[in-house]
Amino acid sequence: MWPKISINYSPNFNVIKRPKKNIKFIIIHYTGMRNELSALNRLCNKEAKVSAHYFIKKNGSVFNLVPPLYEAWHAGESCWKNLKFLNRNSVGIEIQNSGHDNKYENFSQKQIASTKKLLKYLMNKYKINSKNVLGHSDIAPDRKKDPGEKFPWKELAKSKLAQWHNLDEKKLKRKRLMPLNLVEESDFIKNLNKIGYLKISKKNYNLKKKIITKAFQRHFRQKIINGIPDQECLIISNNLLKS
Repeated sequence: MWPKISINYSPNFNVIKRPKKNIKFIIIHYTGMRNELSALNRLCNKEAKVSAHYFIKKNGSVFNLVPPLYEAWHAGESCWKNLKFLNRNSVGIEIQNSGHDNKYENFSQKQIASTKKLLKYLMNKYKINSKNVLGHSDIAPDRKKDPGEKFPWKELAKSKLAQWHNLDEKKLKRKRLMPLNLVEESDFIKNLNKIGYLKISKKNYNLKKKIITKAFQRHFRQKIINGIPDQECLIISNNLLKS
């Protein structure tokens, strides 16, 4: 069953229509604003110069702000594998949530139910692989935290709407906070690059390592977000590359 979608168009998009085949990603965001109406108004305010294709309210209502064949302004400066500025190749979904800078709350069950329906619809229509359903923090880890560690990626993966590992959680937990040696840490960073995360240059290496490790943890190891690679993170990254 496809979601019921209301129209609330935003003027913030590129007017040149893009080919359907160019749409390869879905990017999940939270609004990061306390007030739901203010968030929707901002996404539709010409002066704000931001938008998304869809907006999901607390009660699960879904609004279409920009038709998917037009490029909305949601991803900003971003990178995944060999692609940059993912607005060109993605559909953006904004979900109402106050975010880390306010009172970061759990997403409502109605929001998640609507997100699942919307993802099924979009993935079917645009032939999008579940590995290409990403968070804003995945593609812009130096700037963004959303949708954050409370977003239920594992639940979505059970419905084949996102990527998750297939490891035994109890066994995996035993490896949590166990340190990596230098070779293992290097392998972990290489794994993140292969998965799609931003490549780290030698300049400010330790800071950037912490940033992309946190992004990885917010998506795939949500219990502890400390930016420190450990055995659990390494094992998860190995498994993701095999799946």
